Amino acid sequence: MDRQALHEELERAREDFRRLVESADRADLLRATNGTRWNNRQLLFHMLLGYLIIRALRRLVWVFGRLPQGASRGYSRLLNAATGPFDQVNFLGSYAAGRTVSPERMVVMFDHVVAKLHQRLDAESDADLARGMHYPTRWDPYFKDYMTLADLYHFPTQHYDFHRRQLTLTDPPR
Repeated sequence: MDRQALHEELERAREDFRRLVESADRADLLRATNGTRWNNRQLLFHMLLGYLIIRALRRLVWVFGRLPQGASRGYSRLLNAATGPFDQVNFLGSYAAGRTVSPERMVVMFDHVVAKLHQRLDAESDADLARGMHYPTRWDPYFKDYMTLADLYHFPTQHYDFHRRQLTLTDPPR
């Protein structure tokens, strides 16, 4: 596991997110995206959400990574069975938050969550990063059946990069 590579991808996404939001005007943010039912502002919140949920998912790995694998396998099956309600909550949450959380606040939140992820990543032991659990593969294309904590740190940037391609914002200069 290459911690430095994870730090670099977290920073790349953080800097890109800031650049996207700061260069977008109101019309850009309200424009429909490619392949989603969200506008750009709502999708940007959803991309932020991918990082925000890692804190909760880390706790699940802490618990399930210490239990027999059957425990997380059963939990994963239960979550897969609840994919329909999850999809609705996922859509509506990003829809509502994308309408109420200001773009400026999203940037602050993104900076904060990435700073916390950097701190946590540095504090994780190699043994902790190797612990894992089963995940609901129907919830997201980047959830694998079994993921370690190291995989989990990589997940939000995979999710970010996927949705980044769906934005219809003018790509600001880098």
